[in-house]
Amino acid sequence: MESGVNDLKSLRITSSDDDEVLVEEIEVEEGEDEDDEEEEEGVTLGFVEKPKKTLLSASPSVSKQSGGVPAWLDPVDLPREQARICGFCGEPLEFLLQVYAPISEKESTFHRTLFVFMCPSMSCLLRDQHEQWRRDENPRRSLKVFRCQLPRSNPFYSSEPPRRDGTDKPLSIGAALCSWCGTWKGDKICSSCRRTRYCSEKHQGMHWRSGHKNDCRQIITSSEASASTPGNNRGKLPAIGKATCSTLWPEYEIVIEDELAFDTEMCEDNSCATALVSKHDKIDETFQLLSDKFEADDNKKSWASFEERIAKAPEQVLRYCRDLKAKPLWPLSVGRPSEAHLPKCNYCKGPLCYEFQIMPQLLYYFGVGNDPDSLDWATIVVYTCVASCEASVSYKEEFAWVQLYPTAAIP
Repeated sequence: MESGVNDLKSLRITSSDDDEVLVEEIEVEEGEDEDDEEEEEGVTLGFVEKPKKTLLSASPSVSKQSGGVPAWLDPVDLPREQARICGFCGEPLEFLLQVYAPISEKESTFHRTLFVFMCPSMSCLLRDQHEQWRRDENPRRSLKVFRCQLPRSNPFYSSEPPRRDGTDKPLSIGAALCSWCGTWKGDKICSSCRRTRYCSEKHQGMHWRSGHKNDCRQIITSSEASASTPGNNRGKLPAIGKATCSTLWPEYEIVIEDELAFDTEMCEDNSCATALVSKHDKIDETFQLLSDKFEADDNKKSWASFEERIAKAPEQVLRYCRDLKAKPLWPLSVGRPSEAHLPKCNYCKGPLCYEFQIMPQLLYYFGVGNDPDSLDWATIVVYTCVASCEASVSYKEEFAWVQLYPTAAIP
């Protein structure tokens, strides 16, 4: 499986109640503690930087993109409506990040991208974390992961290896996207101008109130004038097909480094150990609060190990290692799954394996506040099909496990 890590040459990220939470403890299988203490081989870390270019989302295989929207690998057959909404509030999910991670030893995974979406509501995430323990046939989730993969010969891209310089764009026009969020397929059309599209009635209403009410009249007037006077240009029309929403998470370019490159000996003045204090007050305060409150020996041990590990590179927002022996870096000993809690692949019914995890430091770059109802997590761990199986559906839903701090509350 090491080739999966070696092929990870580009990652991409766009950023785009009061009851005590039920933290379910699981029995630790014999020998599990010892395994957890072993460090993974070939862990790749992701760090965010402001993108150097614009309109980067048009190239799915590069390590940067713009606009707060995903760069869909298959630009035509996008996830359907029921797959793209929160299972609790029913609102369209927001794009969190994507990882371009081809697997070289399989012909069908010449291109392979994992997309993560989530509801920005902490209330929904709390309910998600509680219900993820259940193995229902159709579980409700506020956090979803989609895997898309293409063989070397496909209808959308050249058969040449991707250059990853911003020029690897689809050869054909993709599906029309929502004019508000620029993320999901625009299945609904404005009944007046018949030009703008939306993924949901809510986004149509938000676009209307934000200015499309006036733009719609302009589009209709200009269209009528153009029809009656061929060649007449009545002025520039409002842009169609671009995201109008201003509340998407900000976009970042992600840069990757091997974790082995971050040795504590490199921090001569302890700058690595104190980086969270100086740059990320919110994260550091949370760490200290939890450290002070933990009484259970297992939690103290897990937290100490977690802090020691990330202190080598405290600004990491993502950890990647697609190796069957790899395990997530858990901040807490409670609220994490055993093998028995992981579902089977929805398509081939085979086992899942850990592939990457999203760290809480990402929230700092998103500009998320520190209010009681602000979005927060300890870690988000993504598990994918070991075989990276093929199926008729272009975007296959994988499994994500959310671990929250025990100070959180279920609505």
